[in-house]
Amino acid sequence: MITTRLKTTKSEEIFAAAQKLMPGGVSSPVRAFKSVGGQPIVFDRVQGAYAWDVDGNQYIDYVGTWGPAICGHAHPEVIKALHEALEKGTSFGAPCQLENVLAEMVIDAVPSIEMVRFVNSGTEACMAVLRLMRAFTGREKVIKFEGCYHGHADMFLVKAGSGVATLGLPDSPGVPKSATASTLTAPFNNLEAVKALFEENPGEIAGVILEPIVGNAGFIPPDAGFLAGLRELTQEHGALLVFDEVMTGFRIAYGGVQEKFGITPDLTTLGKIIGGGLPVGAYGGRKEIMQMVAPAGSMYQAGTLSGNPLAMTAGIKTLQLLRQPGTYEYLDRITKRLANGMLAIAKETGHAGCGGSISGMFGFFFAEGPVHNYEDAKKSDLQKFSRFHRGMLEHGVYLAPSQFEAGFTSLAHTDEDIDKTLEAARAVMSSL
Repeated sequence: MITTRLKTTKSEEIFAAAQKLMPGGVSSPVRAFKSVGGQPIVFDRVQGAYAWDVDGNQYIDYVGTWGPAICGHAHPEVIKALHEALEKGTSFGAPCQLENVLAEMVIDAVPSIEMVRFVNSGTEACMAVLRLMRAFTGREKVIKFEGCYHGHADMFLVKAGSGVATLGLPDSPGVPKSATASTLTAPFNNLEAVKALFEENPGEIAGVILEPIVGNAGFIPPDAGFLAGLRELTQEHGALLVFDEVMTGFRIAYGGVQEKFGITPDLTTLGKIIGGGLPVGAYGGRKEIMQMVAPAGSMYQAGTLSGNPLAMTAGIKTLQLLRQPGTYEYLDRITKRLANGMLAIAKETGHAGCGGSISGMFGFFFAEGPVHNYEDAKKSDLQKFSRFHRGMLEHGVYLAPSQFEAGFTSLAHTDEDIDKTLEAARAVMSSL
């Protein structure tokens, strides 16, 4: 039993009741704190860079609802737009002009996207894009990378990162071998392994899908030349390149990783930020590929709540805010301060540490490093991270409850927030 200085009476009561109502007491596994131990915190409200739990404790929040809150929680302009949209209804199940507006914004921003289809989650977007890859190429096999997470669909739960890694599950019961038989895996940042897979499966691989910056095995950026090498390999073998930018889209840059690094994939999946905190997903790419999607083409995919007017409204307003001058420069500056500060404190206090940041996304491992892939990430000191996570909670800082998750900053985080976070980190690391 982990003792705490936090008042957690109500969190404990609510979570105890939740465990009798929902598997593990949660609606998504990592929230249960299984990998860090102790009592999960039950949130009551959020605003800007902060979260308050049901016991009244306040935290500087670096989860940001797992990425969407890039402008800060409950941004007043987003809330105002949602209030106005609510007056018109919560769901149409029919076309609405808001879809056109957000679609145009996405197409204008993301280099690879000429047409887009809205869905309800990142998982749904990745499921659909996999079907589209196979339909367009007439091939069945796909390559994914160890530690990359593309949602919980059967065919992607092969060496997935994130919650699967957190719970220590290599795959998942209930996934038939037939569902993953055509999913090939390679270590991230290893071009030679990808070349070998193409050579071993000539004319059979529909494409390669990856998080161009990994966020579901911790924060792992691509090595120099890795993304360009994948672009060349897929073109050479007549396969498609798919960037899963659910996490990185509109966060690493307005046009995502593909804008930041100048590598244009054939297809892209999006989510999180384009819904402004509401459930959303999207996939898009070259027009000739996207026209295969029903009803324009024969590849079927549908959704009752797809293009939901509230999600479209929140997404539109969020993207408008992100287009203001200096947005990404600010995110990059404060996030570097945070990440570099954490590394310096680890060194000062005698702990192995590595990590880094790009724009508003960061990561820190209790490991010698560098971390190039999931195997490297698994060498981290998970017990030390658990103690660090609990200590940061005690000091009013809410980090992702897993060593295998990236962290996120927002436009609402201030230099004072970063200072307080680093003060907390120094106090906690000094006591580990």
